[in-house]
Amino acid sequence: MPGLASAVFTVEERLDTGLVWNKDSILYGTSLKRVVPRFTFAATPSAAYMRMADTIITLTGYDTLDFTLTPIYLTIRSQDRSTTKTYEIRATVHAADPDLYTWKQLTPAIYEPDDSEQRALELGNEFVLIKSNGFWRNVYRSEDGTTWEDLGVPDNLPEGTRVRQIISKGDTLYYGQGNRLYISTDAVHWEEKTMNYPIVTMLLYWNERVWALIENNGYQFAFLNNGQLDTTALRPTSDFPISDFGTVTFESASLRERAMIIGGFAEDGRSLNTRWNLEYSTHPLPDGAYRLEEFSIDRPAFTSLTGISVIWYNNQLQLFGGVDDKMSYFGREIFISVDEGLNWTKADSTKNQLPEVYQARQKQTAIVRNNTIYLFGGQDGKNTYSDVYKGRLNSIDWPKTNN
Repeated sequence: MPGLASAVFTVEERLDTGLVWNKDSILYGTSLKRVVPRFTFAATPSAAYMRMADTIITLTGYDTLDFTLTPIYLTIRSQDRSTTKTYEIRATVHAADPDLYTWKQLTPAIYEPDDSEQRALELGNEFVLIKSNGFWRNVYRSEDGTTWEDLGVPDNLPEGTRVRQIISKGDTLYYGQGNRLYISTDAVHWEEKTMNYPIVTMLLYWNERVWALIENNGYQFAFLNNGQLDTTALRPTSDFPISDFGTVTFESASLRERAMIIGGFAEDGRSLNTRWNLEYSTHPLPDGAYRLEEFSIDRPAFTSLTGISVIWYNNQLQLFGGVDDKMSYFGREIFISVDEGLNWTKADSTKNQLPEVYQARQKQTAIVRNNTIYLFGGQDGKNTYSDVYKGRLNSIDWPKTNN
């Protein structure tokens, strides 16, 4: 039985009854009803027998025992029959399924429903949520995602602010519109700066840099450096999104810093099925250390989608929400990719499923903090949500073993 065969037991010598136990629990679901124990002794005993409930069994090496009948004791008699030693045997099986995700709703609503667009971000040790309907805006703050404080109206953000294009560097927020960049450390007070290039959209924070898509005789990738935008050699095609795309950053299997930009709307309003891969190499290529590749050219079997959220969690990509080019919602399913975005499949719903109260939607925000997934808000064709959920893989913090 694999779960038992790989278990490591520790022997504790004590003055009275010793203890034999497994420090790391045996694989979840392993049955202890029919166990054939194997013991190795430093010296050959004259006898060894086990006692459980009212039964005493002399060990032969081929005995099938029920280890659920606790307590269980092993007694060993020395070869000269002069001494005996008894040990309690404890075999512990994981009570929690390591592959199960536990989801719960933290709050049904941060604010009363309205038609605003929203964006949740991590700012320092807190979450902030900024909502806007294009004319008026509001900011909320929370330490745990459950209790929220209304911080009021942010100052100095322009009319028409697309809050879903605000990005976080961890301790600072950034929003770009035209030749203006807006910066805040508290989500309420924003500083305005004039930029050297017009910003089409803010992209993401990655590789310790704030990235934007700029207009410079066509689209071009740029990053903030000393308060202005440094251009790169990266120029995406017209099939590059300018709104409602999903972004994610992670370290690849080859230990390279990677980012992905998935789906979204092109400038002409088309819903895209693109998966753009941005990669950094410490061994620069002829056109620089950064490389941009469009996966969908070689792998077109990927639906057009907008309003998604993507995270890197448990060494895989997980995708939440969104709609296709016919405005059909993807439902409550979670999509995963175990090969860094090349292929996607639905997550096992018996292991990873959002709560029943969670409604299919788009434009939600997904954030990973302290190995926990947080989902914020979103909207469907009729409703705008400001609810919050958190999910966590049972084994995400369990010690890694070499078994």
